[in-house]
Amino acid sequence: MYRKCPKCGYERRASDTGDPGVCAGCGLVFAKWVQRIAGMPARPQPPEESHEERAPGFAARLWQLALRVPERTDPVQFWGRVAFYFVILVWGWYFILLDFRTNEIGESFMHRVNLAFHEAGHVAFIPFGRFMTILGGSLGQLIMPLIVMGVFLWKQHDGFGAAAGLWWTGQSLMDLAPYIDDARSQVLPLVGGGTGADRPGAHDWGNILSDLGMLQHDHRIAWMADALGTLIVLVAFAWGGYQLYRQFKNLPQGESRK
Repeated sequence: MYRKCPKCGYERRASDTGDPGVCAGCGLVFAKWVQRIAGMPARPQPPEESHEERAPGFAARLWQLALRVPERTDPVQFWGRVAFYFVILVWGWYFILLDFRTNEIGESFMHRVNLAFHEAGHVAFIPFGRFMTILGGSLGQLIMPLIVMGVFLWKQHDGFGAAAGLWWTGQSLMDLAPYIDDARSQVLPLVGGGTGADRPGAHDWGNILSDLGMLQHDHRIAWMADALGTLIVLVAFAWGGYQLYRQFKNLPQGESRK
């Protein structure tokens, strides 16, 4: 847009009401003149849509979903979640305080749940070769709670449910620590009976760490798995607690004072 026409010299007045991109004196279209004379297109005017907010990126979207709560909290659902949170809080601390070297976690109900997905993981990874078939058991019991977390977060937009899925992920990782720690000694009982020492080649983590040349690091890797699982559970506690705090504030008037 020009205030003074480059062709006829007409200077645009404040009283002119026509298209500012066209000379009111000779009718020259400035954009076409620029293209013809300068050999380049005129800078287009920014569309109105350019002033709208851009869609958030993946990380920002993930953060929004993690913190999202309904505008109005259903009281029955809320107090049910409070009860559930108390259960996983106490249960989670029980798992955290266990010594993974004793394999006490292997006697828990959650170990039986994890074991079902562990065995399914072996089957699911058969097409990927021997090493992945063996590793697939441990991956299976970690992938399933991650899927649960993802469904709650992306499909249901339920941050509290996703926090529960994260809790399960951390617990499942702690559940693997005794098995990793047993890679050299192989004294833990295996599915189907016997121990790794009784059944050479049947111990998952004995095979995995041997193939990777890391068998001598089994105790350290087990400690890291237990520590990371503990950290994940603590993050789940904080996430779930924050969700409940936000939902408490959105209870119908009067409910939050009971």
